[in-house]
Amino acid sequence: MFTQKTFVRMIAAAFLFAAILLPFNSSFAQEDGLVTVQSSASYDETISSLKRMVSQNDMMVLSEIDQGNIMSMAGMQLKATSLFVGNPTVGQKLFEQNHGAGLVVPVRVNVYEGNDGNTYVNYFNPSLQLSAYESGEFDELGKMLDEKLGKMTSMLAN
Repeated sequence: MFTQKTFVRMIAAAFLFAAILLPFNSSFAQEDGLVTVQSSASYDETISSLKRMVSQNDMMVLSEIDQGNIMSMAGMQLKATSLFVGNPTVGQKLFEQNHGAGLVVPVRVNVYEGNDGNTYVNYFNPSLQLSAYESGEFDELGKMLDEKLGKMTSMLAN
């Protein structure tokens, strides 16, 4: 039988274990599909590299939002940009089946400078979002998008 003291020790050990291992993993995904990668480059270099990799992977930046500029209107200073990344051919396949696919594509990729001065890239795995449509083709395209985004963002961490 667990005592409260034993339970507290187990929780403390779990947090310590996570705190030790997390810094060694530059990329991690949570159950909710959120993927976050710490870039090895500066904020500006990360955005430039990401844009270049997007075009090299048969995709394009369809839109860009400078969230830092927007938040400055509220008095907040930060570096943050969202890129909307997609491929019109992939989009066509999705929209032909369900016009509501616009909730998922183009994929939003966020680049920001954290409070620690490091640059991060994050996004939600398209496969998890597309799985809500219960379509085999959506599942396949979602996995393909996951792989492309994973490949690109892992290269930013090196």
